[in-house]
Amino acid sequence: MLNSHQVAAFKENGYLVLPEFVSAAQCRSLMDRAGQLIDTFDPGDHPSIFTTHEQRRHTDLYFLESADRISFFLEEEACDGNGHLLVPKHRAVNKIGHAQHDLDPVYGQFSRTDDLAELCADVGFADPLLLQSMHIFKHPEIGGEVTCHQDSTFLYTDPMTCTGFWFALEDATLENGCLQAIPGGHKSGLKSRFLRHGTDVSFDHEDTAPWPMEKLVPLEVAQGTLIVLDGLLPHYSAANRSGRSRQAYTLHLIDGQAHYPDDNWLQRSPDMPPRGFN
Repeated sequence: MLNSHQVAAFKENGYLVLPEFVSAAQCRSLMDRAGQLIDTFDPGDHPSIFTTHEQRRHTDLYFLESADRISFFLEEEACDGNGHLLVPKHRAVNKIGHAQHDLDPVYGQFSRTDDLAELCADVGFADPLLLQSMHIFKHPEIGGEVTCHQDSTFLYTDPMTCTGFWFALEDATLENGCLQAIPGGHKSGLKSRFLRHGTDVSFDHEDTAPWPMEKLVPLEVAQGTLIVLDGLLPHYSAANRSGRSRQAYTLHLIDGQAHYPDDNWLQRSPDMPPRGFN
């Protein structure tokens, strides 16, 4: 799947851009399926608003129990102060997560392919496990900012093996909030961990220095592109104030040979442990 130059580039930069990894038809199938899932969602039952701003982060039980479910999280700007929608629900959902790759056949078929299994081997996985999936919508005008972060903050293993597969289901540009990354930033170590204490969570900061945002490089990509992200790579996306959505699908994998601590926020039920490509 990858040649030696691509493997070297991934190790050097912490990310790798692979254009045309999936087809437009595959992207459309996932977007269509997401719409069907939202059809079944009643936001009045359990409004859970998603934000990445630590000072406004509210982690509720609905979020903590989403590791082995298909759950829906709302945009901050889609709701008023009482949690009532200000826009139609299909424009209000920030993301769907975190186990549709295991629970939904359309997402499962997209997520478990020979190409992805081969790619995992190329980037160094011995026993790849598909731990978490997210369909991220980045809706026009209200798509929220994702602050600069490292995925290993939230999905820590010892040794650190978290890797993200980020699929552009639509064209991603600076205008509609494409990914931005700090090349080589994965070499600086882990800045913090997001820890779970029963039904409470907290950040444990090893390094409180601000991210060098001036080093961010925009990763503008076309539909069908896959961006592979080292779990230690600092990355960011701005709010979407444009008139175009920026849908993406993300898989996070860990190596089954690494230790996955029980104080990570995401904990699967013993009845549904993470599995690989079989």
